[in-house]
Amino acid sequence: MDVQFQVNNLLESGLRRVSILGATGSIGRSTAQVIREAPGRFEVEAVVGGRDALALAAMARELRARCAVIADESALADLREALAGSGIEAASGRNAIIEAATRPADMVVGAITGAAGVEPTFAAIAPGRTIALANKETLVCAGEPFMRAAAAAGCRVLPMDSEHNAIFQALGGASPDTVEKMILTASGGPFRTWTKAQIDAATPEQALLHPNWLMGPKVTVDSAGLMNKGLELIEAHHLFAIPAEKLDVLVHPQSIVHGLVSFADGALVAGLSHPDMKVPIAHCLGWPDRVPTTARRLDLAELGSLTFERPDHARFPALKVAIEALRTGGAMPTVLNAANEIAVAAFLAGDLPFANICTLVETVCNDMARNGEARLLSNINEALAVDHIARERARTILAQVPIGR
Repeated sequence: MDVQFQVNNLLESGLRRVSILGATGSIGRSTAQVIREAPGRFEVEAVVGGRDALALAAMARELRARCAVIADESALADLREALAGSGIEAASGRNAIIEAATRPADMVVGAITGAAGVEPTFAAIAPGRTIALANKETLVCAGEPFMRAAAAAGCRVLPMDSEHNAIFQALGGASPDTVEKMILTASGGPFRTWTKAQIDAATPEQALLHPNWLMGPKVTVDSAGLMNKGLELIEAHHLFAIPAEKLDVLVHPQSIVHGLVSFADGALVAGLSHPDMKVPIAHCLGWPDRVPTTARRLDLAELGSLTFERPDHARFPALKVAIEALRTGGAMPTVLNAANEIAVAAFLAGDLPFANICTLVETVCNDMARNGEARLLSNINEALAVDHIARERARTILAQVPIGR
């Protein structure tokens, strides 16, 4: 049966069929919670997880998914055993993940962490489909070819990150030409008030103590150094077709205001909520309608005040490096992201000081720029090729020149 025909039938029935890529991560779990809190609104086609077969099976059973796919092929036997008697299909590996992304669904939640999510998210592009995007690497690694392919297919892309979702709501359908500035907010992470010397010597345990958000380790470390905000600026550039010079960051420790849009007429519109991912997730899942959630409601009088600061590039140089990559363009954001993933993994393993995450990333970016290896990307294959080269370059530099160790 034609995929579009199936999707149209689902929409006519009043149910929205959803596939969740990255189902066992923090975004995936919150997505499942929103679906549970809205009975009769959604059906789940497929859930895709990484290595935790038991958690994936439990979610598949609870959401009555038709298919469960685990990335780790060695975990397939455990997944099948946990799903025995349920009638839910089980599969594993790269090809199965791609197949799950293309199964009949009118919405695909792209929440696989890291560059591993790029290929499945691309595969999910289909006429009439909506992709609720929480995997920032898809846009950082291959933003131009991804948005171009989605537009050509008539596939809508909705931002599921809290900051971009707040901006999407603040825009209200206004033309990008009317925007003077888009502002993403950053909590400042656990090191907001630390000295540069204290930040440079931070341990993984300290970097993972985010004051407001509960996220995976990689994203939490990125947030601690403000690299995460740099990656989000690159995302915003592609999502909203906004030039780099119209993008800005404010540090907002309360994490109540998630994004702001300044318009040509002088109006400033902001998106506010408590730091709860159920809010942007519900907005995407229900769009253009609203899906009720149990998210805590804001009481502005109780909050009393909200504060904002300029980011300090001297203490948080990763943000500056990311902004430079955005302004350079081409494949430089791809290089930035790949090198950062290697650097953060080395930091979490105890092989690289926190201060030298940015040093390694900047070294790889400069090296590949000198060699002419960061040219404009034409398609996803070129993006993945640059990503591979940048990772290998980062590993080589890390092994040969133990930066700061």
